[in-house]
Amino acid sequence: MAKLGYKVEADPSKTAKAMGRTLRISKKHALEICREINGMKLETAVSFLNRVLALETPVPFKVHNKDVPHRKGKIGTHAGRFPQKATEEILKVLDNAKKNAEYKGLNTEKLRIKHISSNKGFIIKRFMPRAFGRASPKYQETIHIQVILEEFY
Repeated sequence: MAKLGYKVEADPSKTAKAMGRTLRISKKHALEICREINGMKLETAVSFLNRVLALETPVPFKVHNKDVPHRKGKIGTHAGRFPQKATEEILKVLDNAKKNAEYKGLNTEKLRIKHISSNKGFIIKRFMPRAFGRASPKYQETIHIQVILEEFY
């Protein structure tokens, strides 16, 4: 497997990193969630994602919003969805980054998301058997998520 680095250089004494590799989630959902929570405080981002899981607050879809229904409430845009699977995986990566920050001795109550991004992972190739001895290809795209948390004062 190729070495995957972080897109942003950060001071190791004030930051904690975490990465989720080869996650089987939608790349469009991951992009919209990462765009929405980038720059938030960690506690605010976790509570936002928990509200998305509880179907209370939608994630605004600003880039991939074709044929996305409108949602009620103030979300900054009309189109939005509740991406459950991607939200669960991003919450796991954020929890891992928080534990890394705690291990490094950073104050976990004063953490903000300095950088979060989703990158294209490798493609899992499989074949679906068909009639008369044929087979059709079936592709599963994967996603890499990288998070950098920074302690602010």
